[in-house]
Amino acid sequence: MRRTITRAIRYTTPAMTNPTNPIPVLSTENMNPAIKEVQYAVRGPIVARAVEIEQDILKNGSGNYNFESVIKCNIGDAHAMGQAPITFIRQVIAGIVAPEVIPHLPESVQKKCHEILAGCGGKSAGAYSASAGIELIRKNIASYIEKRDGGIKCDWEDVFLSTGASGGIVQCLKMLTFGEGLTRTGVMIPTPQYPLYSASISEFQAVRVNYYLDEETNWSLKIPELERSYEEACKTCTPRVLCIINPGNPTGNVLSRENIEGIVKFAHSKNLFLMADEVYQDNVYDADCKFHSFKKVISELGEPYKSNLMYASFHSTSKGYMGECGLRGGYMELCNWDPEVKIEMIKLLSSRLCPPVTGQAAMNCVVSPPVEGDDVYEQWVDERDGVLADLKVKAKLTADSFNEIPGVSCQSVQGAMYSFPQITMPEKFVKHCEVEGLTPDAVYCMELLEKKGICVVPGSGFGQRPGTHHFRMTILPKKHLMEQVMSGFGEFHNEFCEKWN
Repeated sequence: MRRTITRAIRYTTPAMTNPTNPIPVLSTENMNPAIKEVQYAVRGPIVARAVEIEQDILKNGSGNYNFESVIKCNIGDAHAMGQAPITFIRQVIAGIVAPEVIPHLPESVQKKCHEILAGCGGKSAGAYSASAGIELIRKNIASYIEKRDGGIKCDWEDVFLSTGASGGIVQCLKMLTFGEGLTRTGVMIPTPQYPLYSASISEFQAVRVNYYLDEETNWSLKIPELERSYEEACKTCTPRVLCIINPGNPTGNVLSRENIEGIVKFAHSKNLFLMADEVYQDNVYDADCKFHSFKKVISELGEPYKSNLMYASFHSTSKGYMGECGLRGGYMELCNWDPEVKIEMIKLLSSRLCPPVTGQAAMNCVVSPPVEGDDVYEQWVDERDGVLADLKVKAKLTADSFNEIPGVSCQSVQGAMYSFPQITMPEKFVKHCEVEGLTPDAVYCMELLEKKGICVVPGSGFGQRPGTHHFRMTILPKKHLMEQVMSGFGEFHNEFCEKWN
């Protein structure tokens, strides 16, 4: 540590700087060390290589490869994989950005555009909004939450628009991270987890506390595992946050009502702040599963949970049936927050001015969609239901296809947009990787890309039980491409095993 401090002083002392060979004010040795610990596997080296291959094929043709194009199954970007935008959302966005087109839009879309613009400064989507978001949209979100949860009250002043769900999640984690040594904030995250959490924990120099989901029971969350994780973490930090992703990313599981009740009681008993990432709440495919919001369960459990458990829930326009990742629309609801702490959160949000107004408008379309009788209602229902029905078909196709391949197992994709199959690696290959200092699933996924043009993310980027190997694959490509992916993967896995056995 002393050497690091001395080196930093040497870099920043003008008297010791050589004018003919100046030391950079910012270099990999002279920067915030926490940033170097940040990893985001969804856009890691395998994806970088996929982009290189794409560019090579575009420039020189596919003669050097065994495939015509790369199929990117690495990220939940629906529109990039060919999903058509929802017309209603895009028409509203078009109208608020270019008001001159409003008279040419359907009547109910015109009405929505004028409502949103009335809440904008100067009636322009180019103006900053309030830091918490446009008031009309916050009120519409509150009404949406109340309707979703069967009439449970939602105060619109507890609702804050964000830059995707990620923006809200990061701000909450930032508020909760403090202390040193044994008092440093521990953040309990599901393992496997979405890399936003591990990356943010590294950035804020908090302590990552893994709790493992149970793969054998379709990635369910066992309360004894939460207890084990918490008790172990108390030896090195102070756990303050419990993160839940439901439906699950990357696992595709959907938590039962009973499971959520157990989680709520656990969080309350340990005085943990609960973060409920519910961005996939529209993406439930298994007929035996149902999405239950944490707010609804907490409210129906009654006291002491209803009034005393401090939590936040998050939603986004990026997933669901919308897939509007690039618009960066989302919101968070902050429940049971101390009013003075909420003021501090508002101050933090104010330093970022406001989320994109176009993203806020997209969120408004999600929470206040066309209703029966509107001139665009039938089209909206057809498009929404079509997207979800297509995802349901591909969810089953994916799991069934993986489970037909010897040495591969995949739990059913109950919800969200991903499968997370487990791969039984040849022992010879695993030992080779140990000797060479390589990560087996990363090598496996890179070879899958090079051989078949299929881009997936190794399970090590999400976290997994020691000794197991997985990868995450989206179910977003069109059905014929998914069939091509599964066929190509089956061929690759068999060839890979033959080579290493």
